Amino acid sequence: MSKAIVTGGAGFIGSHIIRELLERGFKVHIIDNLSTGKRERIDERAVFHNLDIRNLKDIGPLFENTAVVFHTAAFPRVQPSIEDPVTSNDVNVKGTLNVLVAARDNKVGRVIYSASSSAYGDQQFFPLSEKMPAHPLSPYGLQKYIGELYSRLFYEIYKLETVSLRYFNVYGPGASSEGAYALVISRFLEQRRRGEPMTVVPDGSQSRDFTHVSDVVSANMLAMESDKVGKGEVINIGGGEDHSVNEIAELIGGPKVFIEPRIEPRRTLADTALAKELLGWEPKKKFNEGIRELKKIYGL
Repeated sequence: MSKAIVTGGAGFIGSHIIRELLERGFKVHIIDNLSTGKRERIDERAVFHNLDIRNLKDIGPLFENTAVVFHTAAFPRVQPSIEDPVTSNDVNVKGTLNVLVAARDNKVGRVIYSASSSAYGDQQFFPLSEKMPAHPLSPYGLQKYIGELYSRLFYEIYKLETVSLRYFNVYGPGASSEGAYALVISRFLEQRRRGEPMTVVPDGSQSRDFTHVSDVVSANMLAMESDKVGKGEVINIGGGEDHSVNEIAELIGGPKVFIEPRIEPRRTLADTALAKELLGWEPKKKFNEGIRELKKIYGL
């Protein structure tokens, strides 16, 4: 039975990856300090370690005899990183470096890094291609980009196999709806369940490429298996379509109110040609279908 480690395994994306790994017969170890993860997301079939990736001495021994690491742990999202850039840097940069060092020292087979489309920032041309220069607009975007660079360097210097998957606005069952900066789809669904109007920032015309978590899990499994990657590649994982915030509000249905703008790109849209070429991956979940399924879960 092969051993896999998932950092941030009590988080939204990590917990979905874990379920798939367990179904495939892996012995899964979770590293999570529960700062943003939730204990109820932890699958009892996995081995849970309540540890912080910022402490290399604590996590290092766990990487022994590990085939693959899925590094999903992070201080998440843009606005919190603007409010607290020191903590976010400590987790997203130092924590990622610690994971790579532990993997290197224990001769892990491959590390799959959960990168972010935030690295692109605002761009003039669409769709967004991996060949475009990064232009992050937030500490979070910069920190996730640094993680990509570290991942590539660890292959070039130490021959540790790495691949970075740049996610575009992942949504699906279990996504956080808490806090002022929760993911927009989950926030709207929770507001409607409570009978509240949906809070739209600033006029709802900005658009995003939304990616269903099931497609993200599929990309991670293919990144683990593909013999075409492992040399520090950066690969977009997106739905390949963009949808405005107003469109989401219409699909969910109900009243909305407008609130003050904040720093964020006006648009994201992924070019997924490289994912198809290197991983044989294409998104399968249609956006309307994904929203319809979530509305049922929320009783709407």
